[in-house]
Amino acid sequence: MGSGEPNPAGKKKKYLKAALYVGDLDPDVTEDMLYKKFRPAGPLRFTRICRDPVTRSPLGYGYVNFRFPADAEWALNTMNFDLINGKPFRLMWSQPDDRLRKSGVGNIFIKNLDKSIDNRALFYLFSAFGNILSCKVVCDDNGSKGYAYVHFDSLAAANRAIWHMNGVRLNNRQVYVGRFKFPEERAAEVRTRDKATFTNVFIKNFGDDMDDEKLKDLFSEYGTIESVKVIRDTNGKSKGFGFVRYETHEAAQKAVLDLHGKSVDGKVLYVGRAQKKIERLAELRRRFERLRLKEKNRPPGVPIYIKNLDETIDDEKLKKEFSSFGSISRAKVMVEVGQGKGFGVVCFSSFEEATKAVDEMNGRVVGAKPLHVTLGQVRRRW
Repeated sequence: MGSGEPNPAGKKKKYLKAALYVGDLDPDVTEDMLYKKFRPAGPLRFTRICRDPVTRSPLGYGYVNFRFPADAEWALNTMNFDLINGKPFRLMWSQPDDRLRKSGVGNIFIKNLDKSIDNRALFYLFSAFGNILSCKVVCDDNGSKGYAYVHFDSLAAANRAIWHMNGVRLNNRQVYVGRFKFPEERAAEVRTRDKATFTNVFIKNFGDDMDDEKLKDLFSEYGTIESVKVIRDTNGKSKGFGFVRYETHEAAQKAVLDLHGKSVDGKVLYVGRAQKKIERLAELRRRFERLRLKEKNRPPGVPIYIKNLDETIDDEKLKKEFSSFGSISRAKVMVEVGQGKGFGVVCFSSFEEATKAVDEMNGRVVGAKPLHVTLGQVRRRW
């Protein structure tokens, strides 16, 4: 490299500083729309809408890469929460190194927010305490859910915000502002606290003939019961588990100690403290992480993509339809709220098996629809 040439590492750093994350995008927003929106702020390198690698559906966020950091900073300061396609978007600096975000340092949690407080209002309320990396009011289809997160670039800024804003009344509602806690940490706190106070007992592995009255009779000797519920499916059949809520913690604890592992009608009961929702979610995350690591160690396969799937096709039926062509490591139907989206992926162990499946299954009617089957790109992970 000649002495007059710029340092590649320095050039990369400057390039990254000119990149903005654009969140809360309408699904119909395209790269061209982003380009037209941000081009007046300064010359752009490119814009990108992030999409699902399989379905290619937009994920609701993207990136705008400016040529010059000053233009990106101007856009961040003047265009945050502007409208595109009739919906306000969120801007923040792109963070290629996600260690700060994952560490939780500088991140705060706000709850009991009035529904009228949106991302823009939250940003300006808290920007007085330091530089904000990201700021988001959590919403559903009905609007704000009443809680939010603000991530500062330093712990000192977060502490200032907590000190000044915790307990303050905003739109006549007293808000809580505190340090952000990861779900596992909050679940551990709930578990420790609830072990000494719980009154709700979870029971599983009983027979189909168990009803509310029988369950109440079985547990009533340990104390006064406030409620009993055997969980049933849509046809009224018992799912094999239920709940008993006692008036006191002592009664609930005695029932757990006496009845856990007891045989009733030939079935060994599980009886334990009913977990809170946050504990169940934390357990699901742990299971997902274990599965993710397991998948990471899977040998690579050759995927084929199937479109126009009948609504009746699930993972098992999809695998069965294609199993005659070779060894399948995975068959997956993409679903949305319990309903098939008409798209699936099947992964074979060899290229020959995959191409044979494409040749013979493309155009074949399965259910009530002809399939559209194509060969996917071989990837290390999918």
